[in-house]
Amino acid sequence: MMKYILASASPRRKELLSQAGFAFETVPSQVNEIIRKKSPHAIVKDLSFQKAWDVYQKLTPVGKTVIGADTIVVYRGEILGKPAGEEEALDMLSLLAGRTHQVYTGVTLVFSHGGAPVIRSFYEKTDVTFYPIDRADLLAYADSKDPLDKAGAYGIQGPFAIHVKKIHGDYNNVVGLPIARLYQELKTFPD
Repeated sequence: MMKYILASASPRRKELLSQAGFAFETVPSQVNEIIRKKSPHAIVKDLSFQKAWDVYQKLTPVGKTVIGADTIVVYRGEILGKPAGEEEALDMLSLLAGRTHQVYTGVTLVFSHGGAPVIRSFYEKTDVTFYPIDRADLLAYADSKDPLDKAGAYGIQGPFAIHVKKIHGDYNNVVGLPIARLYQELKTFPD
């Protein structure tokens, strides 16, 4: 059975892989991520490649596939990354309240086949709509510190879930890893 290396320190990605029964180890990438692309789907694919390739080059693992992933939140063409503090989190959440935005996750898989690296990248996009949110709720969530390590300043799997009106697409993609698509991609790999 092939084993996997997750090139991420994300507790959410680790949890999704564990729940799906993957045998994996975690080796977070230390790469200084650089945005080199323009469109959201190209950005997340490239950032996930940077992470996966960084770990692959350091380890050159045999019989293991490196999984790199990156997630961004986009509203009207603007990328909303991880907020720098509570005020920026409040601004992001205020912008998204009562509106629909997109969550993109790029995934890159790097494995060795016949002594050479093979690289496959893909992305998923999910539309997320929030209910209108009153200022007191926004302030309380921003003060909780929960938004500070999350793209777009929220986690769909946590306390902020009460503000999600609907999603169109893969829920796990919003959490940070489209696990079903990942599994389908891995099934096509050579033995």
